[in-house]
Amino acid sequence: MQERHVRATAGEGVATSAESSEGLESFVAIVEEGSIAAAARRLGVPRETLSRRLSKLENRLGVLLLHRSTRGLTATAEGKALYVHARRMVDATQEAIRAVRRVDDVPRGVLRVSLPPGSMDGFAGPMIEEFLAQCPEVELQVLATSRYVDLRAEGVDVALRGGDPQDDNLIARRLWRSEMLALAAPAYAERHGLPVRIEELEEHECLLGMMGGQPTRRWPTQDGGTAMVNGRLATNDLALQMVMVRRGFGIGMNLRPLVADELSSGALVPVLPKVLGSTAGMNVVFADKDQMQPKVRAFVDHVVRWFASRDLETLLHAPVP
Repeated sequence: MQERHVRATAGEGVATSAESSEGLESFVAIVEEGSIAAAARRLGVPRETLSRRLSKLENRLGVLLLHRSTRGLTATAEGKALYVHARRMVDATQEAIRAVRRVDDVPRGVLRVSLPPGSMDGFAGPMIEEFLAQCPEVELQVLATSRYVDLRAEGVDVALRGGDPQDDNLIARRLWRSEMLALAAPAYAERHGLPVRIEELEEHECLLGMMGGQPTRRWPTQDGGTAMVNGRLATNDLALQMVMVRRGFGIGMNLRPLVADELSSGALVPVLPKVLGSTAGMNVVFADKDQMQPKVRAFVDHVVRWFASRDLETLLHAPVP
């Protein structure tokens, strides 16, 4: 009788442990998604199951973990404290599972990627389609944004970024580099003239870029410095910038491969070519080379091969409206 009792208790302990793990994972998903319905979609389980797990967790702890309102769910003070520890436990569990699966070196699981805005209209669509065909066990989540994404803090595995890497903790592989120059349409030059000295640039209508949600009012110079510019239109959409430049609205900056034909034909003219300009490029960045998961390695290698085998102008050129 005693042996049967011990076995039953052990079984109950395993069940309780499994329920606790599921409850914490469900709780983390609910906090991060802000609703049970959204968390259920994320975890792929019925909404009623998540509600039941949350109730059991609160009953077991004897505290209210979430405030319920018509606007959604928010963590109580106790819930916030639990979330910090639960998030670590869930991450550790997922990492342990990934470590076991990494043994066979097959790319699988959820891969979160950050891409520049607008890239899906150009190179990214075909590139991603080919990757998914090569890696059928990978589920891809793509975040298109112009803001700087903290890979570790936001749970992003890989990012494609313009410019030189700014974070020494990230590994970067270069995809391309090209000359960036200032240019204008003859129509603008006829109406307003073109600056002959860098100090005159502030008096002209310039097409501004965006960085961190704010207009960038400085352009790079060949000597590594910057020049102050002004303008009434700021956008992170390079295609829109070039539409306005071609229509004679103002002076803009672009990659030489994308405007080479127009420069040769005279449809566009360079502005202060010996003073303004720099090199621009794109890198694929990721967090940890030594602990790269197969899905990350597969995606990074695929992106590098994709760019290396294609002409830069063809990849980056956007149709002109």
